Amino acid sequence: MLLEIVQKINAYLSDYILVFLLIAVGLWYSIKTRFVQVRCFGEGMKKVFGSLSLNGMKHKSGMSSFQALATAIAAQVGTGNIVGASGAILTGGPGAIFWMWIIAFFGMATIYAEATLAQVTRKKDEKGNILGGPVYYITTAFQSAFGKFLAGFFAVAIILALGFFGCMVQSNSIGSTFETAFHIPTWITGIVLVVICAAIFLGGVQRLASVTEKVVPIMAAIFLLGGLVVLAARIQYLPATFGMIFRYAFQPQAIIGGGFGAALKTAVSQGAKRGLFSNEAGMGSTPHAHALANVKNPHDQGVVAMIGVFIDTFVVLTLNALVIISTLYTSDGVLSGGVIPGTIGKANLAQTAFGTVFGQSLGAMFVAVCLFFFAFSTILSWNLFGKINMVYLFGKKFGAKTVTVLYTVVALVFIFLGTLASNDLVWELSDMFNQLMVIPNAIALFALTGMVARVAHGVSKRP
Repeated sequence: MLLEIVQKINAYLSDYILVFLLIAVGLWYSIKTRFVQVRCFGEGMKKVFGSLSLNGMKHKSGMSSFQALATAIAAQVGTGNIVGASGAILTGGPGAIFWMWIIAFFGMATIYAEATLAQVTRKKDEKGNILGGPVYYITTAFQSAFGKFLAGFFAVAIILALGFFGCMVQSNSIGSTFETAFHIPTWITGIVLVVICAAIFLGGVQRLASVTEKVVPIMAAIFLLGGLVVLAARIQYLPATFGMIFRYAFQPQAIIGGGFGAALKTAVSQGAKRGLFSNEAGMGSTPHAHALANVKNPHDQGVVAMIGVFIDTFVVLTLNALVIISTLYTSDGVLSGGVIPGTIGKANLAQTAFGTVFGQSLGAMFVAVCLFFFAFSTILSWNLFGKINMVYLFGKKFGAKTVTVLYTVVALVFIFLGTLASNDLVWELSDMFNQLMVIPNAIALFALTGMVARVAHGVSKRP
């Protein structure tokens, strides 16, 4: 009964509210910033890769700009990049990827706004620790009881969505894939994962930043290398692969069946939903990381944040999609006719695709290793985001240290339970709170348009 109710809420939110709301935010900020994602793309790339370091200096408070980006990408590049892209292609056809690109393009403007606002509105506590994130710019936008309500609503939603249920489903992905690929019992994986996570969580922001700045480039390199090997082996099919993406974006009924109108709606909605919740632009999660960046001007971190969306969608997710389409949807692929065998679903689509070149066993192992990196890094960042909001809600009353320790213990329990078992209700609850946190964040983004525009046009500096 509860599962059905949550599923109906999720369907209504995703189909009728969030897609339109987040597209509107992205389009709005693209216009108001004079397409900052185009004007300042080169600047962002230079700031990210011009001083790339995997061993950044330690900061008394906060992180380096790259560490903040790595922490944000760790949250963005999760199982959604593999399972999410797979689900979008299976449901909406290869053309769904085209709509993912469109959504990501506008999402780059949205995340610029989020990172900029996180920088402008961040604060320091009595110990000099940086505090920042949507709760702080929500209360800046609405300095009243309404603002406190929105901020509290957001804080509770993100703690449940990411800190608890979200980390649970990520650990479940790690446990299940390792059991399939390496025959390791899930409870052993759970114990090892909890021990590693506990050491990092209790080490604070500095230890997490040190880990993510190393893990993120490594996990990206491993996945990119494997994907490029598959594409090299299937290079003769790449023209047809790109052709299908563009053709089925506007003629999806040719691959997924049904009438033109219904098929097009499915392709667009799948691309939009999966794209939005892959790069997380507009969701209010990654601003927590960008608020911690030690930069001279909020604009500097805004353009860096845009590159996070670019890497997430246009590099990692796109590579996975190209591998799937070039191996399974081309003339010799098992899905070439649009008929999906019962043995293939979004959970094993990527394994099947990589297995066509690597072999079934090696393909499963490769995806398991990539999923470990993706899900593990997401757990680290999501735990941080949840902790920041726990301290916001209860830090003044019980003390930040006490709240952090209690939150960490509960989060570790959820992570361990996730490796043992997961059910549809946990996934649906995670999705529901994930979507609910978008609403107060988007409202604040619209309200603070002027603040972002002044930074984007070089009028405003850090207050």
